[in-house]
Amino acid sequence: MKHPAISLTLMGLLCCLGISCMEAPATRKNVLGEQTSPYLLQHAQNPVHWQPWSDEVWEMAKAENKLVLISIGYSSCHWCHVMEEETFEDDSVAAFMNANFINVKVDREERPDVDQVYMTAVQLMTGSGGWPLNVLALPDGKPIYGGTYHTREQWMKVLGEVNGLYRKDPEKAAEYADRVSQGVASVNLFPGNSGPDLEAAALGAAVSGWATRWDPEWGGNAGEQKFMLPPNLDFLMEYAHATGDSGVKDHLKRTLDRMALGGVFDQLGGGFYRYSTDPRWHIPHFEKMLYDNAQLLGVYARAYSFYGDPHYRGVVERTFAFLQRDLKGPGGGYYAALDADSEGEEGKFYLWGEAELRQVLGPDYNLFAEYYQVHPENAWEGGQYVLFRVDSDPEFLLQHPMPPSELAALKAGWHKKLMERRALRSFPGEDDKILTSWNAMLVASLADAYDALGDAVYLEEARSLFDFLMAHAYRDGKLGHSYKKGAPQAEGFLEDYAFMAQAAFRLYQVSLDRAYLERADEFLGHIQSRFRDEASPLFRYREVSDLMAPIVKTDDGVMPSPNTVVADLLFQLGHFYYRPADLDQSREMARTLQGRFMELPENYAGWGRILLRQQAPFYEVAVAGPDAGRLRSEMARRFLPNILLVATGEPSALPLFEQRYDPAQTRFYVCRDHSCRLPVPTVAEALGQIQGEASWLP
Repeated sequence: MKHPAISLTLMGLLCCLGISCMEAPATRKNVLGEQTSPYLLQHAQNPVHWQPWSDEVWEMAKAENKLVLISIGYSSCHWCHVMEEETFEDDSVAAFMNANFINVKVDREERPDVDQVYMTAVQLMTGSGGWPLNVLALPDGKPIYGGTYHTREQWMKVLGEVNGLYRKDPEKAAEYADRVSQGVASVNLFPGNSGPDLEAAALGAAVSGWATRWDPEWGGNAGEQKFMLPPNLDFLMEYAHATGDSGVKDHLKRTLDRMALGGVFDQLGGGFYRYSTDPRWHIPHFEKMLYDNAQLLGVYARAYSFYGDPHYRGVVERTFAFLQRDLKGPGGGYYAALDADSEGEEGKFYLWGEAELRQVLGPDYNLFAEYYQVHPENAWEGGQYVLFRVDSDPEFLLQHPMPPSELAALKAGWHKKLMERRALRSFPGEDDKILTSWNAMLVASLADAYDALGDAVYLEEARSLFDFLMAHAYRDGKLGHSYKKGAPQAEGFLEDYAFMAQAAFRLYQVSLDRAYLERADEFLGHIQSRFRDEASPLFRYREVSDLMAPIVKTDDGVMPSPNTVVADLLFQLGHFYYRPADLDQSREMARTLQGRFMELPENYAGWGRILLRQQAPFYEVAVAGPDAGRLRSEMARRFLPNILLVATGEPSALPLFEQRYDPAQTRFYVCRDHSCRLPVPTVAEALGQIQGEASWLP
């Protein structure tokens, strides 16, 4: 904190430069202490008079003719903490902000719509984005400046110049803000595409162009930083399965291997960090997010089915163990994130020094150091080490011969000792919000893990978590976006309804419980009636928007676009119920985005999955009979993304089961385009009927 005299001197200098210095209303103060968001509470003691996002802040801005300063972040954001310490805790900076702006703090996880609209604006203005996201907006909400992290000096310069422009030439500021606002609106405008469906060969051309941007040595996309991007991994897995493209299959395997061996995966405690700061997946940014781990648990489960690599099974098991141990709340829901920092240092909880490793491991240290690459050339800041691997266990055993069981026992001993030591450290901060959409993604992934691994613990947890969400997030026919005991619930967004519908349908498939099917239909009904975009075949991000432009989220990032989730659900339910209208709607949505997929498939991979499923042979496989649950599970062990696999252990009038239940025998009905083969009693015979089709490629 600066001395008050310095604050006054700086304010006087700014006034001498002709920058307006107003007085903040005496009654205004920082009111974030009344909030429940961990991110907002982190800023509750700042000298800045932060307000939460509300209609009132815009009324203040209009009444006082001030710009609104919108600062968006989240609790586990490292650079958000840095900017807070350097800038928002500074008395002189706060004095200038309080005098000249209405200052608003936003948790991007509580208000993803606010984050999305201003992130789009900043990307249009600067070509990039990130967090903290800092925007200066007119009293009508239209932005005139946007950026990310600023040093204290940069921040004061920006504030002075932009405020000066607004005071001296408000018409020019309004003209620029109008252009930005129109740009944001155009980004979210998606007229329907009346052209032909994308041909199969075009998908291959898009993938070939994308392949030129892959990293041939370390996997993933080439670049100095690497994100895991589950939508991309899922698309490439399904594409490799559908086409038999060995190049894609090898690249995906390399990517999955390097991620799981790298420092971006917590080699001791399990679970993935947010991203890698280097091309080798070695040094992570140490946040652990639920959305990453929820999705990657499912990705590696599906990859285990596809490749049969036992290492992937281990990744699923260890990611699940991390989630249970470190992110599961006492009531049953899963928290949003763990901070990157502890005791004010990034990664301190996870890093190891050589001396400490030697002390804990004793005579095992040398072999451990070989296994986890504890060599001077791999040291990070301050000589600390992030544990990572370059060799799989079979490769390591070629260089260090021993029975695989002996290596497994050694690893278990190392992990036990180091986890006990790590438990003595200060645990990273938790963001204990329970977000509906992120938890729903975990439900679907747990269902995938049950299918792939056959362990009932995943199904039990999926059902328990879904029950928790229904009990705490669903009220009077509406979903809340987040849950925290004692906190008011914000209304749910499209992503909440889409991921809950997906989770419910997956639970129906794996459990055979009709109640989940009814929930999926219920949530889809909400989506159709409340989120439909009048200008396109797509769906708005929020039912009613109070922002400068409605959001229609279509691109994938670390999470799939909720529109792709809806399109996929319509595709599957259209096949399940034999509803042509659902299939047509899914096709129309995908056709609208097929051009963007062709231009940049790595940003629209979710649409690539929909387009692929619409082009490749797709089957409805119904299992009916008293042993339907067991036989469905047996078939589900395979990676079969081009089938809708459903089962019933009782008579059913649903279209795929009608008049097919026989109490004396369980049979498979393999159908395509409403035309069914003769029923067969075994998984092998059903697979034979599916795999007899010729390749879909021209």
